[in-house]
Amino acid sequence: MTFQDLNLTTPLVNGLTDMGFDTPTPIQQKAFPIIMSGKDTVGIAQTGTGKTLAYLLPVIRQLRFSEQRQPRVLVLVPTRELVIQVMEEAKKLAKYTSLRIDGVYGGVNINTQSARIYQGVDVLVATPGRLFDLAMRGTLRLKSVQKLVIDEVDEMLNLGFRPQLVSILELLPPKRQNLMFSASLADDVEAIIRDFFTDPQWIDVHFRGMPVDLITHHVYQVPNFATRFNLLSLLLEDDDVFEKVMIFTPSRKIADKIFNKLTPRYGGQMGVIHSNKSQNQRFNTLHDFKTGDIRILISTDLVARGVDIFEVSHVINLGLPEIPSAYLHRTGRTGRVDKRGLAISIISDQELELKNAVEKYINLQMEEMPLPDDLVISKATDWDDDLKPLAGDKSYLKPPKINQGQSAFHQKIAKNQKVNLGGPGKKKRLAAKKRKTKK
Repeated sequence: MTFQDLNLTTPLVNGLTDMGFDTPTPIQQKAFPIIMSGKDTVGIAQTGTGKTLAYLLPVIRQLRFSEQRQPRVLVLVPTRELVIQVMEEAKKLAKYTSLRIDGVYGGVNINTQSARIYQGVDVLVATPGRLFDLAMRGTLRLKSVQKLVIDEVDEMLNLGFRPQLVSILELLPPKRQNLMFSASLADDVEAIIRDFFTDPQWIDVHFRGMPVDLITHHVYQVPNFATRFNLLSLLLEDDDVFEKVMIFTPSRKIADKIFNKLTPRYGGQMGVIHSNKSQNQRFNTLHDFKTGDIRILISTDLVARGVDIFEVSHVINLGLPEIPSAYLHRTGRTGRVDKRGLAISIISDQELELKNAVEKYINLQMEEMPLPDDLVISKATDWDDDLKPLAGDKSYLKPPKINQGQSAFHQKIAKNQKVNLGGPGKKKRLAAKKRKTKK
């Protein structure tokens, strides 16, 4: 099957040709007729299989020219990086149409975005937080939305966007088409589907949790994090094999520390990205890695979901994530578009339970690798404090700390204390004071 067989318009076919696509993937083939029929749809497919185009193609195919200012298609994604990526894909696809496509996300001036959205938009890509802010300001009205797309919904819930997401769903018109796409679904996601979707059609291209067939999974077991760093340094020395590497760390502090320690050796070959970095720095670092200007990207789980980075040869996990499905998304950055990839996890003895949980989730056993003969087994403990909490950027997974017995009460000074001294009432005292002032 080719895209010509999907009954696409000539402008869309021309856009796909410019993007270098001629054959639809399985998720794109199965999703197109169902979405075109107007039914609510839930699509589950492995990462890197073209889920973004799977919903953009039929959605843009059905849009006609309109002069109304409010959006008719709303695409919700969890991160700013995904807003930019989906928006750029949509603009490339709709290059030969008159559709207006824009994106909004936090971390930048909301007034600038308000002015831009006020000019009119047909397809709006947004993060839930910024979209809700614009809706509450009255700049953005959602009553014209005909199609809602929720991309990577489980990551939205992990990031704490549940209140905004539910509020947005309640603001939308009840008569609309709902589309949801992800590589994995959690139980709370299925609860949202039951509450807000109408008889959805499920498209399950692969078994949930199944790893990409093109990825080989290796695991090294070391005694501590200092030895993990030594092994990482040793592996990266072979730049002929480790051509393009993504390194996932357990926290932002660890990511910065690894970057600083490796900079003297690798200099301009590396970049680091996490939620504490400025928006421009995050975009520029991701762009440099995509274009090949740098070969090593150190990150937290910020770029583990949905971001299209092609020809990544290796994914290195410095520790396993606490949520097994996060491993699937991390390793899914490699083994894309018929390219083989290697996922390496460097773990300690304390993570054996996490390893078993991940292997059970992906239905595959990682291959245990022997440690290199020249690896230095370190006894340093300078990394220990940086490992707390292990959730790193996902500190929202930890319960909030409540300080008991530390209220904001303080004793007022004597002259400000209210004491009932008896005597005349309040009105009489005020009248006496007024007469005294007048006199």
